[in-house]
Amino acid sequence: MRVLITGATGLVGQEIVTLCQEKDIAVNYLTTRKSKISQKENYRGFYWNPKSQDIDIGCFKNVDAIIHLAGATVSKRWTPSYKEDILSSRKITTQLLINALKGESHTIKQIVSASAIGIYSDSLINYYEETSEDFSQSFLSEVVQTWEQEVDAFTKLDIIVAKIRIGLVLAENGGALQEMVKPIKFGLGAAFGSGKQWQSWIHVQDLANMFLYVLENNLKGIYNGVAPNPVTNNELIKTVSNVIHRPLFLPNIPKFFLKLVLGEMHTLLFESQRVSSKKIENKGFVFKYHHLLLALEDLLK
Repeated sequence: MRVLITGATGLVGQEIVTLCQEKDIAVNYLTTRKSKISQKENYRGFYWNPKSQDIDIGCFKNVDAIIHLAGATVSKRWTPSYKEDILSSRKITTQLLINALKGESHTIKQIVSASAIGIYSDSLINYYEETSEDFSQSFLSEVVQTWEQEVDAFTKLDIIVAKIRIGLVLAENGGALQEMVKPIKFGLGAAFGSGKQWQSWIHVQDLANMFLYVLENNLKGIYNGVAPNPVTNNELIKTVSNVIHRPLFLPNIPKFFLKLVLGEMHTLLFESQRVSSKKIENKGFVFKYHHLLLALEDLLK
């Protein structure tokens, strides 16, 4: 099998590439930097420039499936121009892939695209499954809805479409967890706001495994990329502090303060989405890290 991966050098992408190599799955990847192009048999790089809609169509040769992760990070201050980058980066990369494939004969049977649980409404009481249409009115939800609609266009090319709505990704190198750990290490850790907001998290290894599980089992449709046991923000911060053996002295950080510091991006810390993983489990997927303590002990010790 050979897969084409966009966003291969990101936090999740790197984990998926490692897993592909372990499973002898050959990888083609797209990059905007020609200096990053490798020509190994099982790890081949190809140039693309989504802004100019330029792509090396050799990237599709002998490819069975696409894993689509490309998109500007949301963990950067949301100025009006950067909000446009967040939205357009997801639209134009998807459109470029589709437009490039339209005129080509290809062997691609499936696409597994990243998405996000930010599509769901902010709620302390709802428990979201993939069938829920209770979507938020937030900017992030607008981005996710637009992204998913663009990805659905692959069906017109007779390509099976699967989308994984990713939650809070916990990883050893980079990502949100390491940013949480820094202040806790110095005795400055605290929960956000009331701390009652739900955090639907997933260990990065389980997420990479999920992408390949969906791929290898030819699954289609939407799947929530979250572990089976979401926690509140209070519980998340408290468990991190326990695992690294640091006490929590400070009161919770007020919402108005983080709004001043982070601007509109502060919603990432305060929106509450309790999300179900039952659908993917019912398809036979087994989580290695199903409880938060297990995941944090693996990542932080």
